[in-house]
Amino acid sequence: MQASPRYAPDLSRLHHSRGALAYSMAPSTWRRAFEVRNADATIAPALRVGAATALVLVIGGFLGHGNLAGFAALGALTAAFGRYEPYPRLARKAGLVGVALIAFVAGGALLGAAGLSLWLQIAVMSVASGVAAWLLAAFRIAGPGPVILVFAATAAVGHATHLSDLGPAVVAVAIGVVVGWLAAMTPCLFVPLGPARLAVARALAAAAELQRAHDTSAIASARKAIDNARDVIAHSGRGRDGHSHQLFALLAEADTVVDRWAHERDHDTLRALVDHESELRKVKRRSDLSAFGAETPVLPQPGGFFADGLRALRSREGIVNAARIAAAAALAGWICVAMGLEHPLWASMGAMAAMQGFNFSQTVQRGIQRLVGNVAGAVLAAGLIAAAMGYWQTVVVIVVLQTVTELVVIKNYAFASVAITPMALLLTGLGSAVAPDIAVSRIVDTLVGVVVGVIVSAVAISRTDHHHVG
Repeated sequence: MQASPRYAPDLSRLHHSRGALAYSMAPSTWRRAFEVRNADATIAPALRVGAATALVLVIGGFLGHGNLAGFAALGALTAAFGRYEPYPRLARKAGLVGVALIAFVAGGALLGAAGLSLWLQIAVMSVASGVAAWLLAAFRIAGPGPVILVFAATAAVGHATHLSDLGPAVVAVAIGVVVGWLAAMTPCLFVPLGPARLAVARALAAAAELQRAHDTSAIASARKAIDNARDVIAHSGRGRDGHSHQLFALLAEADTVVDRWAHERDHDTLRALVDHESELRKVKRRSDLSAFGAETPVLPQPGGFFADGLRALRSREGIVNAARIAAAAALAGWICVAMGLEHPLWASMGAMAAMQGFNFSQTVQRGIQRLVGNVAGAVLAAGLIAAAMGYWQTVVVIVVLQTVTELVVIKNYAFASVAITPMALLLTGLGSAVAPDIAVSRIVDTLVGVVVGVIVSAVAISRTDHHHVG
């Protein structure tokens, strides 16, 4: 008997989901999760975030508000968002993140002061998880991700027992946001075209790969890098001092070489172009690129950040993804409550963090990295907590861990998780005493969250998502 047209797609979806789950358990998938990616220009952003974190923690300590300094440190993570963005766009993106952080802390404090049951708290925070993911994806804000917003809100839930606790927490995170925003924007005073110079240098590096490639994939990669560099220049400010026009003209020359490469391999011109890469990577206001500025190119008109983001908020894909994250976060949290675990909201965050990938393959990779990194990080955290450090010793460790996180997060998220876990637990300990066994709770809750996140992602996988079978 032939299956009905309506039943056949259901079988197809079931087969697709089963294949996705099988992929998540494959040894090759786990091996790929620990591959180290190339990353450049990581030191300066890491130092900025570390400096912002150190400043607010020191201020909190000197003012005798160490219990609130953790909120300020979370606010300072505004500096970790929008890495490599042109400064005019970074100002908007970091500002939006800062406002969202303040709103999430205020919401979390209200939730904690309301004294709702844990089941209802999880429901509300799960919706907040979906909203955070929806917001950051729509405005294309890269960085630590929406999990930071939810972690800040979760910390506020645990901190606030009365309505009077709301004000100090909000003020603390707002101070941190201001410090973090200033830390992110300060380089604009010295190297206003720094992100544009770096983007062009990366485009030249991608073009240089043409000499070593044996197929056409390098051409596509070079074109993508050139297009990205054009976008960065366009958003870096129009007509600053002519340097942006020279950078754009240099890209035009690179684009010509790449387009001709398939049938005319001009090695000499390519080498002359890529020789500028090292110069552009230097921390300088400008370089002599006058050879490419004979004609003044017309820079493209950049799109409107807020207008584009508001349009993206109406995207069906974004709304559906937010609903998936909210469902997974709620399910993970409720499972932990039913199991009698102490920190079910951590499980909700684990599910959310695992589902930040653009496709199922990235979701699985992220989940594996978070799980393994949390196990190693929890062991480190248990030792640090058992050492019973004072406030200032704890501040030093937190700043070091935060800086290490920013240095390695682009290379591999598992390495970053090793530092993130003890840092998060130490920040929690600034507001209330914690024991070493909290690290065990972190592992178990994260395990539940990651497993639930991967399962929900597999069940709700898009029919067009085939990255995991490549």
